[in-house]
Amino acid sequence: MCLAIPGKIVSIEGDQANIDFGGALKTANISMVDANVGQWAVIHAGFAIEIMDEDEAQETIKLWNDFIDSGKAEVANYN
Repeated sequence: MCLAIPGKIVSIEGDQANIDFGGALKTANISMVDANVGQWAVIHAGFAIEIMDEDEAQETIKLWNDFIDSGKAEVANYN
């Protein structure tokens, strides 16, 4: 199962952007969306697939954190 997670765009160079996921910076391809620094993007498999407003992004992050903190989330260890 794959998940799409919102992150904040902190810099853009060409079709690549640095995305901040709560302090973890990752690079994503933004060629499929009209993105600007400071916006929130939903990232799936290394690609920005949607731009969302900050309120929606924060609510999504809160829901994920609530789920993880509930103890109902199982994390598989494939090592």
